[in-house]
Amino acid sequence: MERKLVVSSSPHIKSPENIQSIMVDVLIALFPVALMAVFLFGFRALITMVIAMVAAMATEAIILRKGSFFGDGSAAVTGLLLAMTLPPAPPWWVVAIGAVVAIAIGKHIYGGLGNNIFNPALVGRAILFVSWGTHLSGSVWLKPVPFGFTADAVSQASPLVTHDASLGDLFIGTVSGSLGETSALALIIGAIWLFYRGHIDWRIPGGYIGIVFIFGLFAGGFSMGLYHVLAGGVLLGALFMATDMVTSPVTANGKLIFGLGCGVITMLIRLFGTMPEGVTFAILLMNGLTPLIDNMTLPKKFGEVKKSA
Repeated sequence: MERKLVVSSSPHIKSPENIQSIMVDVLIALFPVALMAVFLFGFRALITMVIAMVAAMATEAIILRKGSFFGDGSAAVTGLLLAMTLPPAPPWWVVAIGAVVAIAIGKHIYGGLGNNIFNPALVGRAILFVSWGTHLSGSVWLKPVPFGFTADAVSQASPLVTHDASLGDLFIGTVSGSLGETSALALIIGAIWLFYRGHIDWRIPGGYIGIVFIFGLFAGGFSMGLYHVLAGGVLLGALFMATDMVTSPVTANGKLIFGLGCGVITMLIRLFGTMPEGVTFAILLMNGLTPLIDNMTLPKKFGEVKKSA
């Protein structure tokens, strides 16, 4: 006789999705960005992405002592996101160290997926920036050469330094910069897939992008507001980094506060700091405030009675 009553521990409402399926969706969303990076910067961009992903997955496989190299896919996502924050052709060992640090220190030192406080890819990027910053930033970047897969790319200054790139070039991606921050079009296409799949909430990217635009609007008008949104890593950070399920708030109001905070810190660094870009440290700082934001924005329990003093 088939059992009519099943007694089990919570949760009782289950979803057909699991960690691996969500990570695969993120990789699918990043595919247009990766494709555009190879289109603009050639095979050196592809090599950077492969090194980062392989190093990240190998590090996790060693730490977990499991035979599956791909695992739940989270290490592959971390490696690819790290590569998106790097220049087209940094030394291979810089990429590998960043990926190892992202997994070992940014993720597993806290107990693994679901326990980490900070976005692992940004932890790797931050440590690389303070340790070997000359390989990650500067006044000269590789200029993209569309279809020039084997050509020697020429150098030019970053749009965040010169502020002379057109909005059209920033939208398409024919400007210098890190692999994942040049093409706003590719980032938006990828984000549409994540919105469709229900993996990200509009409040974090909406608050982030909105406050960046407002700061830019007051700093130099409508065009400057759009410039700050499209240039640098704002879209990559707002759509793919700040929306990390583990390191961002769970409440609706908390998500909006988190996004606004990321935008404010980013623009304070851009406008008044010594660095031209502030996305990495803005998101990491807000990651650290996530538990506090969640605690402050938790809804009141139905029927809750305040304790007497």
